[in-house]
Amino acid sequence: MKALWGLCAVAVLPSVARPAERVDFVRDVKPVLIKHCVSCHGPEKQRAGLRVDAAVALHKGGASGPAVVPGKSAASLLLKAVAGAEDVKVMPPKGPRLSASEIALLRAWVDAGAVGPKGEVLAPLVRSKHWSFRPVVRAPAPAVKNNSWPRNGLDRFVLARLEKEGITASPEAERTTLLRRVHLDLIGIPPTRAEIDDFLADRRPNAYERVVDRLLASPHYGERWGRHWLDGARYADSNGYSIDSPRSIWKYRDWVLGALNRDMPFDRFALEQLAGDLLPGATAEQKIATGFHRNTQINEEGGIDQEQFRVEAVVDRTNTTGTVFLGLTVGCAQCHDHKFDPFSQREYYRLYAFFNDGDDARLDLASPDDVRRRAQLKARIAGLEKRLQSLDGITAEKLEKWEGALSPEARAALPKTVQAILAIAINGRNPRQEQALLDAYRNQEKVRHALGALEGPFHAATHVHALSVRRDLEKRILALKKITPPTTTTLIVAQRRSPRRTTVQLGGDFLRKGALVRPGVPAVLPPLTAKARPTRLDLAHWIVSRDNPLTARVTVNRVWQHYFGIGLVETENDFGTQGELPSHPELLDWLAREFMDRDWSMKALHRLIVLSATYRQSSHARPELRVVDPRNRLLARQGRLRLEAEVVRDVALAASGLLTRTVGGPGVFPPQPKGVYSFTQVPRTWTASVGPERYRRGMYTFFWRSAPHPMLTVFDGPDALAACTRRNRSNTPLQALTLLNDQAFLECAQALAGRVLREAPSDEERLQLAFRLAVARRPNEREQAILGRVLRQQKASLALAPQEARGLVGGDVPKGADVTERAAWTMLARVLLNLDELITRE
Repeated sequence: MKALWGLCAVAVLPSVARPAERVDFVRDVKPVLIKHCVSCHGPEKQRAGLRVDAAVALHKGGASGPAVVPGKSAASLLLKAVAGAEDVKVMPPKGPRLSASEIALLRAWVDAGAVGPKGEVLAPLVRSKHWSFRPVVRAPAPAVKNNSWPRNGLDRFVLARLEKEGITASPEAERTTLLRRVHLDLIGIPPTRAEIDDFLADRRPNAYERVVDRLLASPHYGERWGRHWLDGARYADSNGYSIDSPRSIWKYRDWVLGALNRDMPFDRFALEQLAGDLLPGATAEQKIATGFHRNTQINEEGGIDQEQFRVEAVVDRTNTTGTVFLGLTVGCAQCHDHKFDPFSQREYYRLYAFFNDGDDARLDLASPDDVRRRAQLKARIAGLEKRLQSLDGITAEKLEKWEGALSPEARAALPKTVQAILAIAINGRNPRQEQALLDAYRNQEKVRHALGALEGPFHAATHVHALSVRRDLEKRILALKKITPPTTTTLIVAQRRSPRRTTVQLGGDFLRKGALVRPGVPAVLPPLTAKARPTRLDLAHWIVSRDNPLTARVTVNRVWQHYFGIGLVETENDFGTQGELPSHPELLDWLAREFMDRDWSMKALHRLIVLSATYRQSSHARPELRVVDPRNRLLARQGRLRLEAEVVRDVALAASGLLTRTVGGPGVFPPQPKGVYSFTQVPRTWTASVGPERYRRGMYTFFWRSAPHPMLTVFDGPDALAACTRRNRSNTPLQALTLLNDQAFLECAQALAGRVLREAPSDEERLQLAFRLAVARRPNEREQAILGRVLRQQKASLALAPQEARGLVGGDVPKGADVTERAAWTMLARVLLNLDELITRE
């Protein structure tokens, strides 16, 4: 069935034009179409992008192309649809069908040239009245009764709603709790003891404001908020699908961190990621920013249709743009008109067209001298390999013949990595895999030649000489390959010189091509600046235009979500008609306008929120709110939020003193359980990093799409397969077991034990120190007593099990240290690192 149609019926019109009369569109044709079809194809609704209430609309057509071909009724989709041609489902699908005389009238009009009235003008489309498509209007901050509570305009909107409901706000959080909260929210690292003590001793009225300014200036601010952004950008360090090769794109991650730390205005931040390569005189940094849309998966399997997966990548970029910047489910219009929002399938492919004109590219970041040295090295290696190949007599034909002749037993004797490569189609192997097969063949040839040396003295001398030359060449090649000149590259998007033809994909099938479309935006939103063929740069400017009602609203809502657990619009990825209404609509618009008026400064937005009285409230549950506001939508208190997966590990590393605070750089490999990659098509090994790299922040953990680090998965880290704008939060036994038994957390517990033994003289002081290092505050008397009892029990138990004690402390124990005591403190540290309070932002 052609996907565009669905001409809906409402009634039958009996009138028919006389054969002798010229069929008139307004008098004869339009009444038929209005009665039968306009409910689905009129100004209010255009199924498959088709309107039938004007002749010009029929000539323009819908998703499958023009509805009429003047003079050719047999080729016209309109006639095929109402008559029920073989490849088109008869329309209308419900209600009375068109009569034979009505169909004859339509056919006569088309065959006569499908002429419409001169100067015909389409009735304007009915614009949606949905709240998110209306302009952002800044409402004045409302009056409140308790004028002493608000600290800025934001608070007045919150308090006005609370007072309307007869609810009081919660008191401000205790100072240590507030300090830990703002540290975790702004930089993702808990405060040190010195920072806590300094803040508690600082009684100046602006002490808290000074902390906020210090954190916003920290390089770790970019890491914290960059991690949130990378969720939406679906960042990963591998290509995905079954082969899942590693990719070099960490320079894009560094770009995000750097841009946020510099407080790049959000409109510029968005523009460079969407179209940095199209800016006049684009710099390397601006090209790196387009890595935002190179985080799509890449299928490297043999025998695939490359065009299919190129199209899938473009679809991903289109959908991601709609999700991240517009907060809309535009992807629902890929196969048909959106069921709920005013977006047609044709409009979807107009948006798709912006990204269809881009190509995948790789940016070499080496200096000119490095490029020259790399080329020279590559040429030397190629020359030696050519000599080696000539000596071996190996050709592609011989290699293919050898592969085809391998028996199952011979295949089984080869290394597993080689067996995996043999399972890949010949045209699907990359150069690295081809080289591995060549080496395997060459090794077998070595054995054959060695056996041939037993045939006689002449043959022995010949083979010995050949082996000697071969070994010399192999050594020289290996030595050159160990030289590693700079080879840093990153994935970017580059605009094609000649644009691709973009058509509607009927039913979302890239092989079923419908109407030709040009780049454009949904009609329900403000129009693009008139241009013959707008580019991604034009789209980027449109997205961050102050006239666009969505981008600023969506962005401030996401920021709010990270601070309070739920956005002012709970469905942060759906601002359409099926999404939730804002809990505080005036506040949302006030924040959006404030954001734009402050030159799109992210840091100014963060400062506004964290300095508010609303943010500073205690998170303690209040019994009287359980019925009237169980989900805290009215914001009468702060929320208790479980930390994200990466930050869970960061707080443990910070408490133990192991945390490496270096910012940026390629991914690292902290410890993880063995065998995680045993199920991938190409077996991979995870060699744990050593030294400071082992203790980098969680956001730098190398992310394999096929098998993410188990700790990230257990704590609800996203899979990087699609844009994630809100992480799930679950509570499972696996999380507690991970904190207790995972090697990385055991290492943190061992380091925390060593730290308290070094830094405090007595058990009582050590208990207080360990507790403060874990959760920032001091333990109360009951907590101190419980910890003391646990410590004594562990000392007594481990004194009777010296082997277990030795296993607990690991290998890095100072000479002469009491192993039993150190093991007991390690066990206590494991308890502290398993506290709910440790992994919760209060």
